[in-house]
Amino acid sequence: MDRRSCIFLFTLIFLAFSLSGCYYFSARNEMKSAEKLIAELKGAGGEKLVPYEYCSAEKFLEISKMEADEGDWKQARGFAVRSKSAAQSGLAEAKKK
Repeated sequence: MDRRSCIFLFTLIFLAFSLSGCYYFSARNEMKSAEKLIAELKGAGGEKLVPYEYCSAEKFLEISKMEADEGDWKQARGFAVRSKSAAQSGLAEAKKK
């Protein structure tokens, strides 16, 4: 192999590993954020005031953790984002009541 081919392969491998790591950190940050929002929602009485949003947020976070355990970080991030969205919606509704 010539030098250009080696550099190209090294660059390709480096990018593949760095991009896969991005999903890992992004998913972990989204999951932590979702956990905090769910705790806030629980503290605001979300279980009784907005049960649909509360249950949705918890279940999406649970699925996110399962996907993370399987190593599917892209799906884990997606479910964590949905969990955050449900928790934010629940907090907004709980504050109105």
